[in-house]
Amino acid sequence: MKKTFYKMHGIGNDYIYFDCLQEELKNPKEIAIRLSDRHKGVGGDGIVMICKSDVADAKMRMFNADGSEGKMCGNAIRCVGKFLYDFHKTDKTLLTIETLSGIKTLELFLEDGKVKTVKVDMGAPVLTPSEIPVKIAGLTADKIVGLKTEIAGGRDEITCVSMGNPHCVVFRDIDGLDLEKIGPKYENDEIFPERVNTEFIKVVGKNELSMRVWERGSGETWACGTGACAAVVAAILNGYADRNADVTVHLRGGDLVIRWTDFTVFMTGEATLVFIGETQI
Repeated sequence: MKKTFYKMHGIGNDYIYFDCLQEELKNPKEIAIRLSDRHKGVGGDGIVMICKSDVADAKMRMFNADGSEGKMCGNAIRCVGKFLYDFHKTDKTLLTIETLSGIKTLELFLEDGKVKTVKVDMGAPVLTPSEIPVKIAGLTADKIVGLKTEIAGGRDEITCVSMGNPHCVVFRDIDGLDLEKIGPKYENDEIFPERVNTEFIKVVGKNELSMRVWERGSGETWACGTGACAAVVAAILNGYADRNADVTVHLRGGDLVIRWTDFTVFMTGEATLVFIGETQI
């Protein structure tokens, strides 16, 4: 059966989107693995199904390039908002989207009648180790901030945050970083029972960060919205950035602006349609 798809990206974090408002794909894991291949498929970090929701304006289901289902993706959800508005599924510029990490609120900003940027209420960060989850024998602290770890030779200090999915943030020089070697060591370390997304952060200046990210199930990606949020939370906890201030995060695919308020984390960034195609599913 042939199915129309929409190739979209949020600052380089690219997914293959399907309109599933009438019917969801029956084999999304297999489709994600096959289509995400950048040589033999469409190419992407995974697939996203835009589905009907009983509790929100729409529901997002996402599957990584290895077929595993993800709970939340900040860059992908911005593109979901763009799809719903630009393709006339809604005329609202304030939307709610159901995810496995809860309902997220999106504010759409238009340019020439199309969605240009999206501001997402990402919710409050989770810092409790057992809820991220992180399991370290003998750990009694209520959060993990600047903790020396034995991962990858014991060089780095880690700060752990959940933004609906688990993140490990490391502050270090990212120039020349062999991410293909070090990324999998973090992702699959035994202290992360559900694996982990890892952000390697260079502090450029006050409220300005540069970031490379290794995403569980996808490897290095050009951008990670939840990762940028986790990085800013970690930067504030470690004294590198300010609470209630706009923090610019430079990623390989572009910039995100993150603000951790007293109540929630907001993320603002672009959403881009690349092309529309048709594939056999």
